[in-house]
Amino acid sequence: MKWLTALLALAIATAAEAQSFPDSKTVRFISGVTPGAASDTMARILATKLQEKWGSPVIVENRLGAGGLVGAKYVAEQAEPDGHTIMMYASAFTVSTLLSPNVLNPRELQAVATVATIPTVMVTPPGRYKTTKDFVAAAKAQPGKIVCADAGLGSATHMAFERFRFAAAFESLNVHTKGPSEALTEVISGRADCYFALVFQAKKMAEGGKVDALVVSSPKRTALMPELPTTEEAGYPNSAYNFWVGALVSSKTPRPIVELLHKEITALVESPEISADIRKLGADPLAMSIQDFEAMIARELKDNAELIAKAKIPINK
Repeated sequence: MKWLTALLALAIATAAEAQSFPDSKTVRFISGVTPGAASDTMARILATKLQEKWGSPVIVENRLGAGGLVGAKYVAEQAEPDGHTIMMYASAFTVSTLLSPNVLNPRELQAVATVATIPTVMVTPPGRYKTTKDFVAAAKAQPGKIVCADAGLGSATHMAFERFRFAAAFESLNVHTKGPSEALTEVISGRADCYFALVFQAKKMAEGGKVDALVVSSPKRTALMPELPTTEEAGYPNSAYNFWVGALVSSKTPRPIVELLHKEITALVESPEISADIRKLGADPLAMSIQDFEAMIARELKDNAELIAKAKIPINK
């Protein structure tokens, strides 16, 4: 019976800790991308609102490197697992952990709350292709000669392209650039035939006549460019890529605190004010239960492992 008494005492203590959260410590959102990036901006929006609600300091701290793994590893293995250190990650979580398995095991982080999805749009040089089917037909007529750029090996723009490429069944030459600006330049200059740009970048470039926007890779159409069909609507099943942004904490974090953070962040995401702020960034608000978030991560880890193998993307062992 002693073990039962000890377990009960622990449960009571953990519940009390959740009720007093946050305590005098500063809450930190760890961002694995540079300030100004969409997920970083979302972290700052949430931090501002949570600080107002809690009356305690909430800041954003940038820890860059390895596709977000530097920040994620810090949250998982070095920060105190008490909910005061939150990783603001994206779907790169289900790619980077597969490409660098010795750096971080995805089970070291616990899903807390989804925040948004960010559609990617296939852009091409102006006037080169009228439709997605024109592009695919050209790619199939010249196997391995069509050039497609991305914002880096394993990035969302790379994985979105690979999903589409296999669904459409064509070969191409991939150019892994140092980032979105360089990838867009490759298309604008005509050196690359396509790039899956983030929707707010695609919209700006298309409206300026610098690129043509053909199709969106997200599971559903984007409100920012509603005229664009999805890749699946265009006739390519299993081609959608879900580029999400969400919050995670150390898997050692007590469950009551995980649930409290989920409740607070989800309430903000569902609020009219924050939903509007997210849409201004070219993203769509996304709220789901912890269980659904966990299931989405598990499904993506499986699907991305298969895609990485098919695309022969190198793994750092």
